[in-house]
Amino acid sequence: MAASVHKAEKFNVKLCILLPLVVAVTMILWLIPADSFGIDGLTVVEQRTIAIFVFTALMWMFEIIPTWTTSVLSIVIMLLTISDSSIWFMKGSGIPAEMGTFVSYKAILATFADPVIMLFLGGFVLAIATTKVGLDVQLARALLKPFGKKSEFVLLGFLMVIGTFSMFMSNTATAAMMLTFLAPVLRMLPPDGKGRIGLAMSIPVAANLGGIGTPIGTPPNAIALGYINDSLHLGVGFGEWMLVMVPYVLVMLLISWGLLLFFFPFKQKTIELRIENTHPKTWRTYVVYVTFAVTILLWMLDRVTGINSNVVAMIPVGVFAVTGVLTKDDLKEINWSVLWMVAGGFALGIALQSTGLAEHLVNSIPFGEWLPLAVVLVSGFIGYFISNFISNTAAANLLVPIMSAVGVGMGDSLLEVGGIKTLLVGVALSTSLAMLFPISTPPNALAHSTGLVTTKDMTKVGILIGVIGFALGYAMLIFIGI
Repeated sequence: MAASVHKAEKFNVKLCILLPLVVAVTMILWLIPADSFGIDGLTVVEQRTIAIFVFTALMWMFEIIPTWTTSVLSIVIMLLTISDSSIWFMKGSGIPAEMGTFVSYKAILATFADPVIMLFLGGFVLAIATTKVGLDVQLARALLKPFGKKSEFVLLGFLMVIGTFSMFMSNTATAAMMLTFLAPVLRMLPPDGKGRIGLAMSIPVAANLGGIGTPIGTPPNAIALGYINDSLHLGVGFGEWMLVMVPYVLVMLLISWGLLLFFFPFKQKTIELRIENTHPKTWRTYVVYVTFAVTILLWMLDRVTGINSNVVAMIPVGVFAVTGVLTKDDLKEINWSVLWMVAGGFALGIALQSTGLAEHLVNSIPFGEWLPLAVVLVSGFIGYFISNFISNTAAANLLVPIMSAVGVGMGDSLLEVGGIKTLLVGVALSTSLAMLFPISTPPNALAHSTGLVTTKDMTKVGILIGVIGFALGYAMLIFIGI
């Protein structure tokens, strides 16, 4: 009873104090003169996008209302104010150049069916099916067996297994797969223990960090390497990348292990996964076995088969629906609120890019007037910051070409901080460290879908990993190089 009263009081504080404050800040940003931002040529639509961006970020940060409702509300606001189907008086009667570029309403609405949303859907369906036949327990036990039964080492096992998979397959596909293995482990822990939160957090932490390890681990790596090798002809190979980045990933995973244990200590000291024979084997059991194996194999070999991981995720949805493994009641178990929450993040990213605001902001920074070290560090920070709100691929696509041109213009002056390779690789690395909010990366959203991880928990861990990873990464790039 006391707990519910405390929760109600906390909710009232959010609604009565924080909500009006957020609305006030938003309206100030919306209404002040455009030249107050200090950005030459800022359009009306771009200014509205800044206001919506700040409103959404603050609402997510303080969780004044559920994160998924914030996402849906933001999409509705964008449709009515910055889309090409806005309310008539939002389109203005001024000079078109001053109004700026309106975002396609179709592009905003399409975020509800973004390909990554389909990957999430496939991951959820795969997890539901494997749980129904008991496959999740068997696989989790096999993967974690080398790490023993102590709770702390089970957490380390999750971090290492996820990090390794993520070096060679999509971060999101890795997280979707590991969500399946996580469920039976969580069931073995007391519901009031913090260790469950640490295990859930291991999914995004390891998936995001693991992708840094190889050139194919995450798209920003490939984008940076493409400019380094194809445009600048500096010849960084697959092995050279791994020689530097794999040790970095391992160190970061160990640091993350320590942080997760510190913030979320285990109440139960051991975890022993027991396989209870409560699932009689039928032909549908073998359908799940085969479909699971084929899905994971195709996710791992997407670069060989040419089938995108998002498309692969629809295979279990189709197979399980047709064979009756997935029923209409199972559809209710899919975490639809997470899918809507992620859609809001994608819509915000589209608004930042389609209005030209993201590029406008980056281009307004006078990199050419700065010291080499400042250029390197600030470019990384910008990559880190914007990747918390748009995809790391989009952030790299935006920043790497610009910083490549800046680096060429600066010439030999960059050599004292590791050269242009440090500049571009640093941007790629920084985008992978962005994990402050549930919408920052798909693995973050999947962790949030467990219902164990709050935005506050994610931000707390994300800031520390971001700061440590940023400092360690740039120290490595500047003093060791790649």
